[in-house]
Amino acid sequence: MNAWVLLLAAIALEVVSTSLLNASQGLTRWRYGLPAMAGYGVCLWLLAMAMTRIPMGVAYAVWSGVGIVAISLIGWTVFRQNLSLAQTGFMALILIGAIGLNLSTPKIAG
Repeated sequence: MNAWVLLLAAIALEVVSTSLLNASQGLTRWRYGLPAMAGYGVCLWLLAMAMTRIPMGVAYAVWSGVGIVAISLIGWTVFRQNLSLAQTGFMALILIGAIGLNLSTPKIAG
């Protein structure tokens, strides 16, 4: 399977798991907490598989950067958490850094 598809799946599962973790209210609601923990396990496995073809720094930067932005937007829209203009700007810088790291890293052949 394409490493970028694996990375995208890892990001999606991390975002879902983080949302479930928030809904678990400090793991006091196990119907959300248990799926969150299982989701993190599968997420890290997918990330590890992606790292066999994508350089570690690039994979982790994209995984964490996209995850930060996605979960922040979910926190803002679903959980009604505040998101300031400054925070939005800093998230843009995180994405710019992840994109820049990807564009400036030699690709692994094969």
